[in-house]
Amino acid sequence: MIDIKLLRENPDLIRASQTGRGEDASIVDQVLALDEKRRAAINEFEALRAEQNTLSKAVGGAKGDEKAALLENAKDLANKVKAADSRRAEIEAEANTEALKLSNLLDPAAPIGGEADFVIIEHIGTPREFSEFEPKDHVELGKLLGAIDTERGAKVSGSRSYFLTGVGALLEFALVNYAISSAVKAGFTPVIPPVLVNPPAMEGTGFLGQAAENVYRLEKDDMYLVGTSEVPLAAFHMDEILSADKLPMRYAGYSTCFRREAGTYGKDTRGIIRVHQFDKVEMFSFCHPDQAVAEHQRLLQWEKDFLNAMEIPYRVIDVASGDLGSSATRKFDIEAWIPTQQAYREVTSTSNCTEFQARRLNIRFKDGDKTSAVATLNGTLVAIPRMIVAILENHQNANGTVNVPTALQPFLGMTRFELV
Repeated sequence: MIDIKLLRENPDLIRASQTGRGEDASIVDQVLALDEKRRAAINEFEALRAEQNTLSKAVGGAKGDEKAALLENAKDLANKVKAADSRRAEIEAEANTEALKLSNLLDPAAPIGGEADFVIIEHIGTPREFSEFEPKDHVELGKLLGAIDTERGAKVSGSRSYFLTGVGALLEFALVNYAISSAVKAGFTPVIPPVLVNPPAMEGTGFLGQAAENVYRLEKDDMYLVGTSEVPLAAFHMDEILSADKLPMRYAGYSTCFRREAGTYGKDTRGIIRVHQFDKVEMFSFCHPDQAVAEHQRLLQWEKDFLNAMEIPYRVIDVASGDLGSSATRKFDIEAWIPTQQAYREVTSTSNCTEFQARRLNIRFKDGDKTSAVATLNGTLVAIPRMIVAILENHQNANGTVNVPTALQPFLGMTRFELV
């Protein structure tokens, strides 16, 4: 949620941010108008309540007809106070609902534009030249290795579904174990969070606005399946005051994630690049707002370290404003090279959400006598299906076997995936 004080003092800054994202800037004026109504309603309520308190004292010292008249006035005033309080609550709810429509303030350094307007920050590694044989895609390799079964996945669960079997399942366990052990060494607390969350958790993290179409909702229970463990990790400290000397507080959450993939009809229908259910290890940090930019770079570096360990060529991009998501002020994606597509595809991302989510979730930190909203950041350490795709395709041999990255060999007890 945008700081209402900043909105009042510099509405043009928020308007420019909305415009830069390709979103409706007129919401700023609607929020400001409701804020004026809200403050007027609060003043009216407080004035009537003060009058009520004064009248109550007068009743205590009155007698006879004077007291009867005062009591009648008190009854009438009580009704006015109740009505004013009801108006205040109604306007406050309307103002909060409208304020939630505003996205986070853009980082001035973020590129402006749509999905294709990202800026490439760096390339790491050189894409492999397959001069001696034609590379197989991950679907064919998955069949040869007995690792991926999309046909039975579709039979059981419909399109964009799959089974990981044999070395495919073992590879997932190895990736998760390597990711968690790396995160623990970096000072993260490992977490296995719930994947069913309530509306305040989902709304607080910003996933019920523009991202709502991709969220699975259990209507009977009014609960949501998470699309990322960012949601339960962010809400972990909801309505809490953290101690400044404990910041940053870092968590690494492992969970299954669910996404409708709405609006992607016809895209990545082959294989396991774009699926409805997948497992992921997500980093999440609560830190002092002054440290958020530096923390963002640290999360990015941990992601790069992971890709380096997987021995996969990749590039880092600075995501453009129209593709950030409502909570992020800036986001970096890492895209791995996929040989059969001759393209870089996103495998991880990291976002700086500043105090935006914390205001919505009421998470503050105390430094001396002052309490302020904490900054929140997230970063995917490993999203399993896409990392499996990248490993299989980049490390394949001519006969369909796949070399295991050195970093994963201790977790797998093998150096190569053989044909079944």
